[in-house]
Amino acid sequence: MKYVAPSMSEAMKKVRSELGEDAVILNSKVTHTGGILGLFKKKMVEVVAAVDPMVEAEKAEMKKLRHQHKLSKSAPDKSVKEKTSIPEDYVQQELKELKNMIAAFTTAKQFEQYDERIRRILTHLQEQGLKEALLVKAGSYLDDKLKLAKDTTNNVENDLLVWAKQFIKNEIIDIQMSGISYKKKYINVIGPTGVGKTTTLAKMAAEAVIDKRMKIGFITTDTYRIAAIEQLKTYAGLLNVPVEVVYKIEDYKKAIDKFTDFDHVFIDTAGRNFREKKYVEDMRKIIDFERDMETFLVLSLTSKETDMKEIIAQFSSIDICRYIFTKLDETSSYGSMMNVIKETQRGIAYITTGQDVPEDISEVNAEEIGRLLLKGFSYERSSISS
Repeated sequence: MKYVAPSMSEAMKKVRSELGEDAVILNSKVTHTGGILGLFKKKMVEVVAAVDPMVEAEKAEMKKLRHQHKLSKSAPDKSVKEKTSIPEDYVQQELKELKNMIAAFTTAKQFEQYDERIRRILTHLQEQGLKEALLVKAGSYLDDKLKLAKDTTNNVENDLLVWAKQFIKNEIIDIQMSGISYKKKYINVIGPTGVGKTTTLAKMAAEAVIDKRMKIGFITTDTYRIAAIEQLKTYAGLLNVPVEVVYKIEDYKKAIDKFTDFDHVFIDTAGRNFREKKYVEDMRKIIDFERDMETFLVLSLTSKETDMKEIIAQFSSIDICRYIFTKLDETSSYGSMMNVIKETQRGIAYITTGQDVPEDISEVNAEEIGRLLLKGFSYERSSISS
């Protein structure tokens, strides 16, 4: 169905009112109506929308699964229950496949007005996890580029890839991407458990000691795990630098006093379940985050984006300079990294690609993120829903 309104928001209200929240936008464009002798025309937005049949299919499948699960729970005979019971992982896999089908269908319909080669790039970026708002902008950007260069380009496919990387770069070019500034004395890493904070801190410290010939010290507040203390002491021994273990605020103050004449102090923190705000508050009771400190939030690229955002929200009371994304080598999906920095307008200091110290760490920039998001893409391997 076609809807015409003075603005996109008004058009979307009409779509939701008539078709509901499951409506799919198939096309949108700006039109001009009215006027006298071609003058004083009024700008309008025209939207073509429809109800996604795949959503209805998902609802029907969910209803069927719930019904079968209900039967399995109420079945009095054990043998009947065994036949009708549905494993949780099976249900999750079925839902995942349905969601993937819906996503592919939506992309194909939403961008069907574009050249097929553009649609293939958009499908790849969607599979990378790039947010829909960015996909919409990317589609429009690539379409405009292609139309302008249609008569001059000799290699459309190559040019589209170059333009796609340029689009990503343009979206985040104004967000600061850099490693340690060394303008602050204290360099701190925070983040949830299991993201590799201690190893990452050691890599950062190695650069200061080996490349920059700085005098540094370590402080660790991770007293919850003996292994973490021993790990940091091992790195400290290899770098020939001192380490202080801090249990409470008084210990922290004493450690700071010991390192008065040092160039920089690298601080390791405990990895806890930071979905609980009390752990952030406990950390703030020990570490003085206001004192000449550069703080980096460490996130794993193998984590779900929703979990990343929850962690970021929990640390909102702390002045975080930039992110460090770890475990790049353990995933082939980088869209969450782009989404997070775009949404929070906070850049990346480093990405890490393994456990080796100090090798597996590097600074990153907007151009590199574009390269990562389109890494492995080829028109031969890509596919779109017809």
